[in-house]
Amino acid sequence: MFYKTIDFSKYSSIKIGQPTEVLMIEKGDTIPPGRFLVGGANNLLVSPNPPPLMMLSKDFAFIEEDKDMLVIGAAMPTGRIVSYCKRNDIGNFEFCAKLPGTLGGMLAMNAGVKSYEIFNILHSIEIDGKWILKEDIPHGYRYARLGGTATAAKFPLHKGFSQHLLDELLALRNNQPHEPSAGSAFKNPPNDYAGRLIEAVGLKGLRKGGMQWSEIHANFLVNTGNATYEDAIYLLDLAKERVNAQFGITLQEEIKLL
Repeated sequence: MFYKTIDFSKYSSIKIGQPTEVLMIEKGDTIPPGRFLVGGANNLLVSPNPPPLMMLSKDFAFIEEDKDMLVIGAAMPTGRIVSYCKRNDIGNFEFCAKLPGTLGGMLAMNAGVKSYEIFNILHSIEIDGKWILKEDIPHGYRYARLGGTATAAKFPLHKGFSQHLLDELLALRNNQPHEPSAGSAFKNPPNDYAGRLIEAVGLKGLRKGGMQWSEIHANFLVNTGNATYEDAIYLLDLAKERVNAQFGITLQEEIKLL
């Protein structure tokens, strides 16, 4: 293992943060306790004083076929997974095309698009060196309780990449903003949509400093330039307060606050 300084104002998708020392984990290392594992930083909001952080090195960015299983390292970027599947005519991973980040990040939050979720196609995850079947991992809509650090995962191998499905899914997500963001700010409450609620309480397009509730999709915080962690927290708290006051619904962050 070794330390690396990562500037989260450049590395994170929302472009907020500062240069921070991150412990890089290499193959064969014992994973230390008490550190938050960072992946592609696509759903992270890094505070001025984050907890101790770690990241998987490129040792964990691999993809290989093992009999009837596809084995993928947790540091593998989702774009490279889709490219591999397309090149080798492997199905079920088309929905990953517009989910930025790494496999590890997808596993940690059971990421998905519409009805497609990573746990739906999963067989097992290597957590702290032990393979755990998905049935033994508590998970649901946009959450998974891994109970440790995921370093790889296995998926049943299904032939048949669908370009038609890929095109459909890419079209579904064309309504998302192009400015720097951390993806969906809140999870959708049961039978409703966080974006609808935020818009209904009059916050769509509202700005605080350089941070704004997107005018394209109200559940996205976008960095219009020089936004701060405090700007983002202000808008998140305001949305929770207003939605709770008007609808009696408690919004839960999908974005991770560090």
